[in-house]
Amino acid sequence: METDLSSKYDVRVPRYTSYPTAPHFNDGVNAEQYRRWLRALPKDTALSLYFHIPFCDEMCWFCGCYTKIVKRYQPVADYLDVLLAEIDLVAAVLPARFQASHLHWGGGSPTMLKGNDWQRTMDALRHHFEVSGEAEVAVELDPRTATEDYVRGLGKAGVNRASIGVQDFDRTVQEAIHRIQPFDVTERVVGWLRRHGIDDINMDLMYGLPHQTVERVTAMVDLAVRLKPARVALFGYAHVPWMKSHQKMIDETALPDGPERWRQFTAAAERLVEMGYVKIGLDHFALPGDEMAKALTGSRLRRNFQGYTVDVAPVLLGFGASAIGRLPWGYIQNVAPLNAYRLAVGDGDLPTARGVAFSDDDRLRGDIIERLMCDLRADIGAICREHGAKAEDFTAEMEKLAPLAADGIVTVEAGRIAIPEEGRAFVRLVAAVFDAYLDDGQRRHSKAV
Repeated sequence: METDLSSKYDVRVPRYTSYPTAPHFNDGVNAEQYRRWLRALPKDTALSLYFHIPFCDEMCWFCGCYTKIVKRYQPVADYLDVLLAEIDLVAAVLPARFQASHLHWGGGSPTMLKGNDWQRTMDALRHHFEVSGEAEVAVELDPRTATEDYVRGLGKAGVNRASIGVQDFDRTVQEAIHRIQPFDVTERVVGWLRRHGIDDINMDLMYGLPHQTVERVTAMVDLAVRLKPARVALFGYAHVPWMKSHQKMIDETALPDGPERWRQFTAAAERLVEMGYVKIGLDHFALPGDEMAKALTGSRLRRNFQGYTVDVAPVLLGFGASAIGRLPWGYIQNVAPLNAYRLAVGDGDLPTARGVAFSDDDRLRGDIIERLMCDLRADIGAICREHGAKAEDFTAEMEKLAPLAADGIVTVEAGRIAIPEEGRAFVRLVAAVFDAYLDDGQRRHSKAV
């Protein structure tokens, strides 16, 4: 039945790492608006910090990130200078020295930085922010370009979690996506991380890639589990060549169809559970002792632009070209072109390009969507009461759930929505019912399964 549903619901919907989603950001939120929001933050607000390093030394054809290919270190070093200057600018606007509870570096590839860059960056951050001794300091890492000296630098700087991009270990699949990364390369880097005190390791795997089969994704999971990652993200490849032109290099005839993607996801997920991992939301898995598994109780799991997280800080400040942040009043996003980013910061201005200011309806719908994505359930009446709204306002949305309920994807009883295990992979479809911005074309989003 599930494969039939994967064909029936072979549609494109957002991943809901935010609400409203990024395509609906607008230039009405600018640098001056961002300054007003920063100045209005209560001094006891806990912050999370995100840093975008938009460089790689070669382009992976599956990639959906904003990145620039460079072969030399100097452009990366120059960019780091600008990023540190942006941190200075933001800190100068903030009304206090705030505590930072989560720090996350993404890309591109932060592995393009040198080992001593990390100490320099952390020194700057500790100057401007109170970095808690319990803070999670997480870095995305490309095993193909990492060295032990680099990993040693991460450990000395206080990094305590690394997220490793793998995608697949199969050579045929790797060649089809232009990312050659043998298992022993990943295994060696995992050893370095643990040798230098970075024991919390995440691993990113993918299904739906060209030439993948059920057998290959199952073998991929078996190899990944040998390295004992604390968390595994099992992402479905989003083929959007109209948005990411380099994806045109991928042979579309080698891509699996909807039912095959479903079989691959199911096989990989079942194998991870067999290996002792706990299912987290749509596509994450964690060992039972990991904080993400523990956060499943009490609605403590959250979702942001890094995916599922245990970070409950109400403010996320984004630094770097294209970086996105969230404040109580809305989202902001920096300019993406590197030259525009450098010019803005060089002129002493915040490099804000766009964003969205929350309406009361945005906050309400965002909470509903986040609880669905994280808990696979939502009590519409209770959430409405928290926002001073009426559950009756969502009568039309509840009616739209009827076809999904008929297919066993969701249950609805007395305003309480629950997604059974067999509907887990379709949770984005349920969340999309509450998205007031979703267009009918949906071409800007990835497939639901």
